[in-house]
Amino acid sequence: MVTPDELDRTLTLREAVLRYDELRARDSFAEGDAEVTALTQAEALELLALGEVIARKARYGRQLAVRSARRAGASWSRIGEALGTSKQTAWETHNRWIDEQARTDLGDGHLGMTEAEVARERSLAGLPDNT
Repeated sequence: MVTPDELDRTLTLREAVLRYDELRARDSFAEGDAEVTALTQAEALELLALGEVIARKARYGRQLAVRSARRAGASWSRIGEALGTSKQTAWETHNRWIDEQARTDLGDGHLGMTEAEVARERSLAGLPDNT
């Protein structure tokens, strides 16, 4: 059985989405079409793992997009609005992501950020009340 950690290391977001879509479509069609082969147990478990990988990669990509919005001068109010949340929640979520990236070894082949990179990220993030 494949695990989300294994897939996360080997697949890009695009590859994970394509495989997920392939399995999901086949699973949907198999319910009403005897011509379509139902998913095996291994494929059904792969589908679950792919869903988790997609969610992880999307969360990471979301924080990269938040960073891009800050670099472009967006306030936390505007970022919160774009995310459908408050500026405080957007800021707190981004700062938790920075905290996670500050760990030097995330155990998944990703080395995280250096102290200098973390300092730059925190400076860019600023405070939600001032932006």
